[in-house]
Amino acid sequence: MNSSSAPRFEGSYLGSSAKLPASARLECKICWWVYDPALGDEVWQIEPGTAFTDLPAHWRCPVCDGDAEQFMVLLGSGEG
Repeated sequence: MNSSSAPRFEGSYLGSSAKLPASARLECKICWWVYDPALGDEVWQIEPGTAFTDLPAHWRCPVCDGDAEQFMVLLGSGEG
């Protein structure tokens, strides 16, 4: 867990959006729906190419209505 700079992002979003790359895909830990920035979110009318960090503050999971802070980063989704 020691690194030369800040601790690595370990998967849980927990509001630390500064650590998320624009291409990061995140999964709702309640219903497992995946937000993919390449696809956007049709339900909330979010355009493809919109990073998770650029979602509006009122955005919630389109399947279960979970808060954005309930999302986990999928490994291999652009972190690094």
